[in-house]
Amino acid sequence: MSTPNRAMSAGSESADNIKQCCARLYESDFAKLLLGDSFHPGGLALTERLGVLLNLGPSSQVLDIASGPGYSAFFLAERFGCQVVGVDYSELNIERANEAIASKGLGSRVRFERGDAERLHFEDGSFDAIVCECAFCTFPDKRAAAREFARVLLPNGRVSISDLTRAGTLPKELDSLLAWIACVADAQTVESYLEYLKSAGFAVSPAENHDEALLEMVRQIQGKLLVAEVSSALKKVNLAGIDFASAKQLANAAISAIKRHDLGYSLFVCDKASAQM
Repeated sequence: MSTPNRAMSAGSESADNIKQCCARLYESDFAKLLLGDSFHPGGLALTERLGVLLNLGPSSQVLDIASGPGYSAFFLAERFGCQVVGVDYSELNIERANEAIASKGLGSRVRFERGDAERLHFEDGSFDAIVCECAFCTFPDKRAAAREFARVLLPNGRVSISDLTRAGTLPKELDSLLAWIACVADAQTVESYLEYLKSAGFAVSPAENHDEALLEMVRQIQGKLLVAEVSSALKKVNLAGIDFASAKQLANAAISAIKRHDLGYSLFVCDKASAQM
């Protein structure tokens, strides 16, 4: 039987492995091929919706958690004129995002830093708003992440999360490591997300349903998988090591789950100011 220290160490190593797997997946050319420039359902249209609900403006200091290659951060800065700091676990994503700043002329408004959502390195009360798109469900310690969100927000700050949700038991195809790092296996119920936020000191509001955005994205991925598989077979692209059979099975299972309303996509905006601390 493991000692407590060994058990904690093993749990920590497992969590770090999950984070590293997620980082490697989303920094890959394969992910960009399937997901395009916006790595979440609804694309930048849903990012804009988050910005509107957060009442972002030129004076807003925004933290984009799991910012990936920076597309949402750049969009928010351009659309709302706000200051944005993007944080991602992947060093390569941070490097690519910072390289893109100059070409977009946003050096005074956007920057990117490597970081862990469960252990943010910013001081208390550093931001007016937090954005976290299709990533919260991949954090191994969601309660720690929610507490960190509350800590780095100003007293009147707000957090916006869009993420995968589950309503029932998902099929085994959606409970694999591939599904986990594709933001599926640890999707939570709407009530669970709200409870994480409430326990961290946020006043929770009803979630917005965006299941159609998820369905559209998975259908697009299905088509891109077919093209990628054919292109790989014809040696037009080098996608050696990609398990196309498992990826297609995952997409098919996801579509079935969405149609049954067992898998969905929701948007949450919660206010720290009126929370009952």
